[in-house]
Amino acid sequence: MGGGRRHPEAAPSGSRDSSVYTWEEVQRHRSRNDQWIVIERKVYNVTEWIKRHPGGYRVITHYAGEDATDAFVAFHPDPGFVRKFLKPLLIGELAPLEPSQDHQKNAMVVQDFRALREQVEKKGLFRADATFFCLHLGHILLLEMLSLLVLWTWGTGWIPSLMCAVVLSTSQAQAGWLQHDFGHLSVFKTSYWNHLLHKFVVGHIKGASACWWNHLHFQHHAKPNIFGKDPDVNTQHVFVVGNTQPVEYGIKKIKYLPYNHQHQYFFLIGPPLIIPVIFNLQIVRTMLSQRLWVDLAWWTSFYMRFFYCYVPFYGVWGSVLLLTCIRFLESHWFVWVTQMNHIPMNIDHEAHQDWLTMQLSATCNVEQSPFNDWFSGHLNFQIEHHLFPTMPRHNYQRAAPMVRALCEKHGIPYQVKSLWCAFADIVGSLRKSGGLWLDAYLHK
Repeated sequence: MGGGRRHPEAAPSGSRDSSVYTWEEVQRHRSRNDQWIVIERKVYNVTEWIKRHPGGYRVITHYAGEDATDAFVAFHPDPGFVRKFLKPLLIGELAPLEPSQDHQKNAMVVQDFRALREQVEKKGLFRADATFFCLHLGHILLLEMLSLLVLWTWGTGWIPSLMCAVVLSTSQAQAGWLQHDFGHLSVFKTSYWNHLLHKFVVGHIKGASACWWNHLHFQHHAKPNIFGKDPDVNTQHVFVVGNTQPVEYGIKKIKYLPYNHQHQYFFLIGPPLIIPVIFNLQIVRTMLSQRLWVDLAWWTSFYMRFFYCYVPFYGVWGSVLLLTCIRFLESHWFVWVTQMNHIPMNIDHEAHQDWLTMQLSATCNVEQSPFNDWFSGHLNFQIEHHLFPTMPRHNYQRAAPMVRALCEKHGIPYQVKSLWCAFADIVGSLRKSGGLWLDAYLHK
């Protein structure tokens, strides 16, 4: 069969013979119950392993039948350690005449990107600065204490309460960026400490679930802005995004909402509701349905601490109202920052692009400044973050010139915007997508 020295369906998981396969054979194994991937030309049967994968099964499923080399390297700070789990899954390798890349990916782009990764590794850009992260955690804890100091000093009037809510919203937003660092394993050399601190920050400081975040966010990084694979563009029919989906909805006469007005109702149901309503419901449902008892314990500790601190000032219902205001303010911060790099970019179905091209088509940067770095948790360097998700964020600025040079070499657009332009582009892209939907709905 097309270069396979063993019939591919007969190759059991864990066999270590010298079977060779063509890309055509590998690509047949991408169904729910039969999944192969290729890493560095080695073919692995991951059908059973995906159920135990710490990052969730979907992130591997999205690469079934494909070359997953760059994604594998990007997500694992210690690939050598992870390879011991791959050994029992090895079933063969690509035939000698088969290219290393699938789906006609540009071999030169792939080769140059991997050379770039080696270059940034040699420059030490994957080494974290402990002082940076200690100071960041310290300023979050200081904000938490400052909110209590405001109430102790000036009481619970409207102005002190508003100050308290703003301070705590700032603390929560900054804790969100910090848990993002730990979740990407970019702080400590060992995964254990990253996971432990991730659970502490996201669970105890923020009141969320580490597993819920991991399983959603890693999919986003693996296949950004790709329908059916990136959960961040699964808008549940509330919005239509990109240039393809609006036309598809219009032709099929799908109208759950008046999408030609989505750039207006975005302000009512986007930033205000994502964290207070949507995320909170998802978190509780995920922890209970998947029996994430450790995450539930951390989540519970947040609410115990919050109410212990603020019930003496506001009572139970007053504390609930305060927390709702904090979530409301934080949600605006979160949505504008996280969507400014993605919603205006290309959003489409799977195109099987190489890692560099795929990430650059789905992300853009926002101008560097001390404020932008702090305000966005260095996600103003979204391109570098997506290319190297385990890189400590304080090193993005040093990696950016090298990434830009590689993009210029291969003619790949490298976009940098001002903060306000990036915000405006969110609304503009929603307006454009809504217009495409209306035109298709009325005329096609």
